[in-house]
Amino acid sequence: MFGPHGHIYVYRSYGLHWCLNIVAGSPGSAVLVRALEPDKGLTEMSQRRGTDNIRLLCSGPGRLCQALGITGEYNGGSVLIHPFHMEMGPHQQELVAGPRIGISRGMDSKWRFGLRQSPFLSRPFPSVGQDVAP
Repeated sequence: MFGPHGHIYVYRSYGLHWCLNIVAGSPGSAVLVRALEPDKGLTEMSQRRGTDNIRLLCSGPGRLCQALGITGEYNGGSVLIHPFHMEMGPHQQELVAGPRIGISRGMDSKWRFGLRQSPFLSRPFPSVGQDVAP
């Protein structure tokens, strides 16, 4: 998770699933990409994941990497260079912040971000105490 902005850190979670992090700030700061709304390459993603359910293709860090074919070979690359391409979609949903998933410490920190009520989230945001991200 060290390197310039956009640097990719790919690792195995519990020895089972690949997870994608993108360096986004000062050294040691990165964003775990937990989910995305798939809109291109659906056939290939469905084959990799073994499901036609579009909601289950990329809703979770392990599912996302499996659907996109991301493995350890991408570790050290950059999301700013092919084969990666990222852009904000046309959605007008509200960006919200909430507690991270799968941790027991720092639950007061709103370090998880997503689109309010997106059906593509790995888990919905709690409805009580949601904050709008800046």
